[in-house]
Amino acid sequence: MDVQAIIIAAVVVGIVGIVIGIILGIAGEKFKVEVDPNEEAILGVLPGNNCGGCGFAGCSGLAAAIAKGEAEVGSCPVGGAPVAAKIGAIMGQEAGEAVRMTAFVKCAGTCEQAGTDYNYIGEQSCAMVKFISNGGPKSCNHGCMGFGECVAACPFDAIHIQDGIAVVDKESCKACGKCIKACPQELIELIPYDAAHAVRCSSKDMGKVVMKVCKVGCIGCRMCQKVCEAGAITVENNIAHIDQEKCTGCGKCAEKCPKKIIC
Repeated sequence: MDVQAIIIAAVVVGIVGIVIGIILGIAGEKFKVEVDPNEEAILGVLPGNNCGGCGFAGCSGLAAAIAKGEAEVGSCPVGGAPVAAKIGAIMGQEAGEAVRMTAFVKCAGTCEQAGTDYNYIGEQSCAMVKFISNGGPKSCNHGCMGFGECVAACPFDAIHIQDGIAVVDKESCKACGKCIKACPQELIELIPYDAAHAVRCSSKDMGKVVMKVCKVGCIGCRMCQKVCEAGAITVENNIAHIDQEKCTGCGKCAEKCPKKIIC
């Protein structure tokens, strides 16, 4: 093999590499996207869970939105007040008082309390079970199926199936909202961590029907609504709901509820 030819080939390859490097360097400078230093600083203090609970595509999306003034400094549900304070300092804004939230499962129909129509053996999926006979083996078609889509969706191990229904560990919950999106029954909502009372039922059936399928389901009797002096409880579509902003925590609704599903 001609040594001179090898040397020439190596030199040519080297020159081509240098030229390409120069071109890429120039192109990189020409088309470089300027990043807001505030955006980088905000991203540095965000938890990095990329849970999407803020409504943006991960922490980078939220950081960009806050830096542009399109999102509040306290928009991260996982970081809570401490992270909001740090972001507020970066943006030169007051973070304000953040209310800690937690997921709440609106169902108390455990294996003992709720009836079943048949024994089910098959795909362990709440979403799939909804399409089989009678909407699943549980007699109440509005209750928790207990197959754990919410458990699989939670990145913080804050929700588990206990006695046939999903139960939230308030201390571990970061209020990211993934369990809410995962539940095909729409049984989960966010309420304040220190909420005094909430209704553990979502059935919209008439009271007579509810009593046939569940021992603790809301029967829409309106007793809770009648005793609530703050006007925090309303009964619509046969189900009671508490307005947490109005609730004073007096406990009269829980005392008066004949089914004891206000906790």
